[in-house]
Amino acid sequence: MDIWNKATLKSLVIPGALLLTAAALLLQSGIVPLSAPAINFYYYAVFGGGTLLSLRFNSSRVFFALLVLFLGHHAIEFFASPGIHSGPGPIALEAVSVLLPLNFLLFAFVHEHGLAIHSILPRIGLVFVESVFVAVICRPDETSAPAFLHPTLFDQHGGTWTKIPQFAWFFFAATCAVLLIRFLLRRNPVESGLLWSLVTTFFALQAGAIGATPRAYVATAGLILFSSIIENTYVLAYHDELTTLPARRAFNEALLRMEPPYSIAVVDIDHFKSFNDTYGHETGDQVLCMVAARLAQVTGGGQAYRVGGEEFSILFSGKTACETLEHLESLRQKIETSVFHLRRPHDRRRKPHGPDRRRSARKKTSNVRALTKNPSIQELSVTVSIGVADASSSPRDPDPIIRAADKALYRAKESGRNRVEMASAARARAAKRTA
Repeated sequence: MDIWNKATLKSLVIPGALLLTAAALLLQSGIVPLSAPAINFYYYAVFGGGTLLSLRFNSSRVFFALLVLFLGHHAIEFFASPGIHSGPGPIALEAVSVLLPLNFLLFAFVHEHGLAIHSILPRIGLVFVESVFVAVICRPDETSAPAFLHPTLFDQHGGTWTKIPQFAWFFFAATCAVLLIRFLLRRNPVESGLLWSLVTTFFALQAGAIGATPRAYVATAGLILFSSIIENTYVLAYHDELTTLPARRAFNEALLRMEPPYSIAVVDIDHFKSFNDTYGHETGDQVLCMVAARLAQVTGGGQAYRVGGEEFSILFSGKTACETLEHLESLRQKIETSVFHLRRPHDRRRKPHGPDRRRSARKKTSNVRALTKNPSIQELSVTVSIGVADASSSPRDPDPIIRAADKALYRAKESGRNRVEMASAARARAAKRTA
């Protein structure tokens, strides 16, 4: 799998890294003077709006991340007094600097089950226990933290406590590494939001935790979580959740931006229905993901889309059908030679139950054997048929081009499958050019 690519880097950097960079430039350069009332408005507007948005979109992970961020920062502000370098304030900073990354790490691995009571009660209980713990260790008569929270907080030369415990750096670094790995594996905007929000929170704690500048950093951390909900909604609307390829809506909008010449290739998995019925829908989903991963690597500047079921489309901007032929043929061969490892070789769908299912299994055996020499082995492969048409001299309406590509796909199916066919007009032009 191609982990690092342009699209991954873009989704990782935007918007989290950009928001953090903008906040750091504004706060550290002093280009724009920010008053305390403006920062306070920014702070409460972000947390209020983020809470409402997470409730509206049923995003429990972002909701609890905002909650622990808000409560942790307020705990430090509540127990700390400016100019006092001992007592409950530094203890609160120590505790929060450990608990925050641990909570973010937990939220990264919690599955999104919405805000149903049964799913949020354990997390509410956890936040309550942590709040009580911080309140107990930050009693007014306490002057030092428990033994397991024993870093040096103070800058002995500067006389201020502006740095989080050194051992807490490990928790921040480890959690950031885990969030980055999860983002690369899942490509989920919420993972990216948690990552950059935690990095921004680290900047806030390093800046002293209390005051206008740290408060602005904490608000920016909340804004990053806020924006991750919007980004996740966009991904769900424009990308297929199973294969992560752009979906039909993205395909339709891309067609509106196309200017001739361009080509449309229609891709269909051969015998997919027989494969799906024989091995089960879970295995069928794995096949779709494997084929989609190959389609995403198409050369020639093509962009793959999943438009429905086992059907995919590829757009080539600035290329005729003849020019895309070598790239589509290479793609077809790559899919044909890709080995698919069956995770559930003994799927119950393959076990007949009753005479009807026995007849159905015998009827479909020939199609499955067309895909694999021995259906009982765990290594399988699939093939695809492709039809392509271009709009080199056609009007901007893409519907005739799609219909021509579909007809070419049907010819590929009728000719034995596992092949690439061009539309009639493209074939005529290619023959004329050859002559």
